[in-house]
Amino acid sequence: MNIKTLRFVGLLEGISFLLLLFIAMPMKYLMGNPILVKYVGMGHGVLFIAFLVVLFVVCEKQKWSLSIFLMGLIASILPFGPFIFDRKLKNAEQPATSN
Repeated sequence: MNIKTLRFVGLLEGISFLLLLFIAMPMKYLMGNPILVKYVGMGHGVLFIAFLVVLFVVCEKQKWSLSIFLMGLIASILPFGPFIFDRKLKNAEQPATSN
């Protein structure tokens, strides 16, 4: 696994979190229709775990510090955090690809 994989999984995780927060949860509580929460929530849970696993593997492979792992962990809990963390990963990826 590499930084590109981490960025892709982070993008999917961030999108699923926003779908859960801004579409599925309002449908459940405002319209009384919980079906989207069941499926979007399950997908988000799987993507959240996948993001943390890929983040851990990439941190080990790149020999990144614990602080970068913790930044990714915190970013995955915040609504727009994965997109901000992605920008940092993009900056970290550019020097690696220029070699």
